[in-house]
Amino acid sequence: MGENFNIISFLKSAVAAGASDEHLKVGHSPFLRINGFIKKTNSKVLTIEDMDNAIMEIAPISVKDSILTSFDLDFMFEIKGCSRFRINYNRQLGTPALVIRNIMYDIPTLEELSLPEALNEIIQYQNGIILVTGPTGSGKSTTIASLINNINENSAKHIITIEDPVEYIYNCKKSIVSQRQIGVDTASFSDGIKYALRQDPDVIFIGEIRDKETMSAALKAAETGHLVLTTLHTNDAVQTINRIVNMFEESNRSIVRKQLSETLRATIAQKLVYSEALNKRFPVCEILVSTPTIKDYISKGVTEEIYELISENNVDNMVSMNSSLALLVSQGKITQEEALETSNDENELEKLFRGVYQGTKNYYE
Repeated sequence: MGENFNIISFLKSAVAAGASDEHLKVGHSPFLRINGFIKKTNSKVLTIEDMDNAIMEIAPISVKDSILTSFDLDFMFEIKGCSRFRINYNRQLGTPALVIRNIMYDIPTLEELSLPEALNEIIQYQNGIILVTGPTGSGKSTTIASLINNINENSAKHIITIEDPVEYIYNCKKSIVSQRQIGVDTASFSDGIKYALRQDPDVIFIGEIRDKETMSAALKAAETGHLVLTTLHTNDAVQTINRIVNMFEESNRSIVRKQLSETLRATIAQKLVYSEALNKRFPVCEILVSTPTIKDYISKGVTEEIYELISENNVDNMVSMNSSLALLVSQGKITQEEALETSNDENELEKLFRGVYQGTKNYYE
């Protein structure tokens, strides 16, 4: 690039290079994240003036007057025909910085994402709560978007999304999709859910559960006959259940466990695994589906017992993380070594490769 840093040109070239994220900070050339790995570009080292100009170029009118004196701010930006971008403005050592996530226009199908077929059945539920979990950058947003678009294309429903900020944009197909942004269309997640219940919804997507007020509102919406989809930053089903229960005071936890046991339909814990041969990442997931036994375990607070049920693959559409990895290996998408590097239980996965567990053959078919 020339002397002046041009944020629009930079973002276009980053999308063309296949980046998922961009990091801009003073005193460094821009960084890209491609297939999960951070790579430094050969662009010019950014100055405070470069950063201030870039920020003013992409910031929405509503925050332009205050952004350079703010500490942290999230907003969306779009380059027509290229991509949408979720942008986090922050400060590092007193200087401005940007972390940018690329949100592509096309929402991939579950099949295109190589996600288990069980998800097609899970999304048929008429009510209750479905949780998609995983660390930052594990593909939760894309999986949720794919699930929502699956409903949008195949069912006549009213879907309300409550997001901060709105990421994927849905075209109304068989369903009506109403998208509401925190701070623009509604004051907070809990407010958004409360008023959504008066807007004739069938499905409510809550961008993220951050506190017990939002969790309470989500459980109430699920209890009153709506299907609720939401995300949490947890690594597996048991951790997810424990995190939800522990959001509440000890005196209320038995009530919350009972509520959760009645409303939880499924948890989908996700990771991304990199295939060096194909130079791309694939999602792998653990799927817990609520059964009478699972309900009983949640209600009684004996969640550790759940791990064993999930590892018995193919029971009630449940999928363990290891069987999800083994499936990708059987399809030739990743190697056994790449699967073992991603696994939380290498010994179990090695046994799965040797076909020790019953159900392995069925899972591959």
